[in-house]
Amino acid sequence: MGGGAALLDIDGDGDLDALFIQSGRLSAQEGAPAGHHLYRNRGDGTFEDVSAGSGIAAVAGYGMGAATGDYDNDGDVDVYVTNLGANVLLQNDGRGRFADVTRLAGVAGSGWSTSAAFVDVDADADLDLFVTRYLDWHSEIERECYSLTGVADYCSPKNYDAPTSDLLFRNNGNGTFTDVSRASGLATAVGNGLGVIADDVNGDGRVDVFVANDGTPNHLWMNQGGGRFVESALMSGVAIDQDGAPKAGMGVHAADVDDDGDNELIVMNLDTESDSFFRNQGKFFVDDTVNAGLRIVSRRFTRFGVAFMDFDNDGRLDLYEANGRVGLQAETFSADPYAEPNLLFRGTTEGRFEEVTPRGGTAPALVATSRAAAFGDLDNDGGIDIVVANRDAAPHVLRNVAPGRGRWLLLRVLERNGRDAIGATLSIAAGGRTLRRDVRTGYSYLAANDPRIHVGLGGLTNVESVTVHWADGSQQRFGPFDADRIVELRRRQ
Repeated sequence: MGGGAALLDIDGDGDLDALFIQSGRLSAQEGAPAGHHLYRNRGDGTFEDVSAGSGIAAVAGYGMGAATGDYDNDGDVDVYVTNLGANVLLQNDGRGRFADVTRLAGVAGSGWSTSAAFVDVDADADLDLFVTRYLDWHSEIERECYSLTGVADYCSPKNYDAPTSDLLFRNNGNGTFTDVSRASGLATAVGNGLGVIADDVNGDGRVDVFVANDGTPNHLWMNQGGGRFVESALMSGVAIDQDGAPKAGMGVHAADVDDDGDNELIVMNLDTESDSFFRNQGKFFVDDTVNAGLRIVSRRFTRFGVAFMDFDNDGRLDLYEANGRVGLQAETFSADPYAEPNLLFRGTTEGRFEEVTPRGGTAPALVATSRAAAFGDLDNDGGIDIVVANRDAAPHVLRNVAPGRGRWLLLRVLERNGRDAIGATLSIAAGGRTLRRDVRTGYSYLAANDPRIHVGLGGLTNVESVTVHWADGSQQRFGPFDADRIVELRRRQ
């Protein structure tokens, strides 16, 4: 199911660095370092392995994914690593060296954690931590599983029938957290959680949390205020698909695809199951996968990492999906029977998506067992690049060379203390349109992403204004801004 990847600026030099989360052995070398790798961006298109001495290489555990956010409000991005077993919180000293502060912070958790996200659920100006969990797994329930042809294969979560609840840690503002999973209401529902994203889905000013579950109905945790959440996926239309069945939910993203001010949801699923594209209708969602043009093409593949991004800067959101099987099939794409090509779709003016060829946007197509996909502008040239983590293989670093890319704007949105303003929502006025974009790092699958807001402008030469809706409900207006720039928007009050 692993491994994870993160794009983050570890040393504040303006360049995105790369972190890869490794798995390893379950018990033979208990306590041994997992072998995570950290690469510093040199700013010239190359990276330097700085794992040794960074504190990353010494982290133990069977790694799954990573979340990023400045939990201590010191202006440096910190890292949370999810594991099968206790998780790890790594505090950044501002120079790209990390200290394990898990025990002090109280966020080790337990079980089998997968995706996680830093999010300010109570709007108190510090980041809380939401952690999805997959199975209530232990070695005693492990079993042997086989493909349809009788060959030993990976097991489905249905073979275990052991769904579990997710975790929520409230930031106390003093470097410690309190586990409020039960008090918040999260313990009232279980599932096989793999993907997570925080989003104010109903526009009430409180951030909600969507969890993609594998083989069980998805969860949508609606924020009631006062630290309480209510599970509302079925009533909201995102628990199951249009045929009334739960799917193998994995990666997830949310974005305003149709420019109506609220975010659509997309969930990645297993082969034979199409993507789930849920269109936001204000008070509920509808499964609009067919009209979006995603049902037929996606069914052939098993999709994990995902994001809506404007890769060609034409002003319309596109879609990338990282693929790799979890079960043996007759059809193979390479010597690795689990490997598949990835998918790239171009957003159209009609609100549909059309597959880009060559498949996955690269020639030749890259075929691997892909899992996490992390998104961000690695070379600060205004094009969104992609880092894909592959199971039992080297990662792919995909530099955006889309021909005829349009103009762009890249916005770094910061709180007064220099922390990325995770949870802020931007209204961007440009060329007669108002675009909604959200500051977040937690989406895709087992991944953490560039916190900066990327806006494709097509042929426009400027943005008239940017209104930042901060997490506490206040607003500030910035601009105008000329195109083809990286701009910092720092909270003024």
